[in-house]
Amino acid sequence: MSKVSVIIPHYNGEEILKDCLESLFQSTRVALEVILVDNGSSDDSVDMVRHLFPDVVVLQQEKNLGFAGGCNVGIKAAANEYVLILNNDTTHEKNWIEYLLETLESDQKIAAVQPKLISYQNPGNFDYSGANGGEMDIFGFPFARGRFFHHIEKDEKQYDHLDREIIWASGTAFLARRSLLLEAGLFDATFFAHMEEIDLDWRLRLMGYTLAVDPRARIFHRSGYTLGAESPFKKYLNHRNSLYMLIANYRWTTLLYILPARILLDWMAAIESLVTFDFGRFRAVFKAHFWLLFHLPMIKEKRKKTSGLRKVSDRAIMHKFYKKPIALVSFILKKNKYADLYDA
Repeated sequence: MSKVSVIIPHYNGEEILKDCLESLFQSTRVALEVILVDNGSSDDSVDMVRHLFPDVVVLQQEKNLGFAGGCNVGIKAAANEYVLILNNDTTHEKNWIEYLLETLESDQKIAAVQPKLISYQNPGNFDYSGANGGEMDIFGFPFARGRFFHHIEKDEKQYDHLDREIIWASGTAFLARRSLLLEAGLFDATFFAHMEEIDLDWRLRLMGYTLAVDPRARIFHRSGYTLGAESPFKKYLNHRNSLYMLIANYRWTTLLYILPARILLDWMAAIESLVTFDFGRFRAVFKAHFWLLFHLPMIKEKRKKTSGLRKVSDRAIMHKFYKKPIALVSFILKKNKYADLYDA
């Protein structure tokens, strides 16, 4: 009988999916229920899976639900107490799921655990999408142990000794307790892609649980395969989703001083983008802020749902956040390594 349900949201990319599934089944002895949520692929991905991997459950969707919506479909259909959210552009080292299971089962307060993420293209480096565990500043800007902004460090095991508790577990790959994901309300499909896992993890932390990283578990990720780093849509999602997440999860009393500073930081970035002729980022900031203004009723409803989950104060949550604006620390003080941040 399987113990872990693997949820793989997918939209096109037959060859990367084949590599992922072959690696997945070869990397673990844990019995798996594998669920592929196909977001309306136009290639032969589904036919390939049914031919080469007949035990994989395929849930075909009529349209692209995005990462968040696709994962939610899979989580609801899963049969096991543990669910492994997994990107289709990953490959995996031996026993990585065993390590994640060991960590998750060691403490009932751990809601989810991620592996160490290594770049597939540059296997000596961390991966952009989560490196050795997710962190965040109090203004809602995420970074990771081994990566912030576009600076990516080599993996020299320099962060393996740190406390395993992290702020967020990367959506590239994390093992979680299915019951807690359901209780937290699953991924917010409004995000579509980017930062939806950070928002979900924030709610799990408000419920009194923690997130962890296990550096013994290593996988490789083709970061940026779905949306390139310079994609205007990706820039827009990053700005919109980060601000949306901030407003949805802090109490109003906290937002009174956090939100004005965050808006100022956004427009400082927008002005800098004009100076450097990065008009795509300027439009992304402008479009993101107007989206929020035109979706206030929806945001109010999300805040109400989040408030109903809350068992932990903002003060307790923020205790683990980086207290300075990471953008200014990086660009003004020229801090480019995670280890440098705490000297800033």
